[in-house]
Amino acid sequence: MSDLKQRLSDPGLFRTESYVDGKWVSGETRFQVSNPANREIIAEVCDVGEAGAREAVAAAHDAFARWKKTSVFERARLVQRWHELIMEHVADLGTLITAEMGKPLKEARGEVAYGASFVKVSAEEATRLHGETMATQFPGTRGWTIRQPVGVVGCITPWNFPSAMITRKCAPALAAGCTMVVKPAPETPLSALALAELAERAGIPKGVFNVICGDATKIGPVLTGSPEVAMIGFTGSTEIGKLLMRQAADGVKRVSLELGGNAPFIVMDDADIEKAADGVLASKFRAGGQTCVSANRIIVQEGIADRLAEALKARIEKVKVGSGFDDGVDVGPLIHDEAVTRVGRLVENAREQGASILAGGRSLADELGGSFYAPTLISGGHAGLDIARNEIFGPVASLYRARDEAEILRLANDTPFGLAAYVYTRDIGRVHRITEGLDYGMVGVNAPMVGSSTTPFGGVKESGIGREGGKWGVEEFTELKFVMLGDVE
Repeated sequence: MSDLKQRLSDPGLFRTESYVDGKWVSGETRFQVSNPANREIIAEVCDVGEAGAREAVAAAHDAFARWKKTSVFERARLVQRWHELIMEHVADLGTLITAEMGKPLKEARGEVAYGASFVKVSAEEATRLHGETMATQFPGTRGWTIRQPVGVVGCITPWNFPSAMITRKCAPALAAGCTMVVKPAPETPLSALALAELAERAGIPKGVFNVICGDATKIGPVLTGSPEVAMIGFTGSTEIGKLLMRQAADGVKRVSLELGGNAPFIVMDDADIEKAADGVLASKFRAGGQTCVSANRIIVQEGIADRLAEALKARIEKVKVGSGFDDGVDVGPLIHDEAVTRVGRLVENAREQGASILAGGRSLADELGGSFYAPTLISGGHAGLDIARNEIFGPVASLYRARDEAEILRLANDTPFGLAAYVYTRDIGRVHRITEGLDYGMVGVNAPMVGSSTTPFGGVKESGIGREGGKWGVEEFTELKFVMLGDVE
């Protein structure tokens, strides 16, 4: 067993039980959590199963009656205190992320700060929730709207951002007056449990914020099937998102879904090639390429394609791969061996279909002792390749050539997904034409990242429903109610 607990300045953040109704509870069984960089077991976490999930839902339902009536300023104060505690423990929370997910320590600490910013903004935005007064068509009447919390929210989060994916959903929901039952990914439960510990220290009342760990096939149906759960929030694959949406449909529950992506990274012939190459690296290799907004297809005008490929190859060959705890590491491991195998199959399919592997293109698992894959650059592919049609979720950049704006937009939109897209150009006319023509929820222009705590984050088509961040993230967890008052005159 790992000495992870001894690595922490505050060992109290190392939790392996679930947090239900203000208590730390065990289950009948446990599951192992391992470090993908070396396959070392770092924790054994309790599985609370279906019974634990039902207890958590009941606790959240009971707490909602009190929490929704708590002054919004008091809710904001408690959520803000949670933010302060998260920021005070950035180093330890980053250590947990690196240990269970693998991303480099500096990047992991950046995730914690990024996630915490959503907590702060949510606390602020909750105090600005308001309705409107409006004219009515009936004499002697008045009308107005108010926003009220949805209710109990079941939140299912992924392993690639084990801290930020929780704070992005839970902070706005809590600030709006909802109560939460959070089910983290089994690969990365330690970050979620540490956040629960800090929520308890912040004074968030029992039952308001619950974290349950265990088998998704047992816990998921409880959340989607319980009449006491009003809403499901999920980040993960489109396949699972569709399943949860179908399950939630029987209760006509609201859903907020942030699903898969197939992000095009467009480079026009007037772009600054060096800056575009830097942008590709920043977008593609963050979290080892295991993000839903990672550049998936680099679509470049053919006149500059070779120059961009050379600039990318030179950069990719300098990327350092290794354990996230080692100094100077740029890219950590993939989450598990199955991910390495999957990425390898996509690269091999591209090779067999005539694409050229300019850098990488192989597993590093034997060399480095964990779930590693070499940073890879593929050139000469076509839109029919598996790697072009599927989300890569690995450190593989794949380059495609196109003639003009029309062909670029056709290739970029030729996917059922529509989360994030990127465009590099210095022509303001092109900025407007291309951003308006892209079927995506977010577009970065000469910018390799699109998410922040104050802006709307979300996609269209099969990439999801709803928005996170800013006022939109808080409003997502409210119902809009209209009130008609008669007999005024």
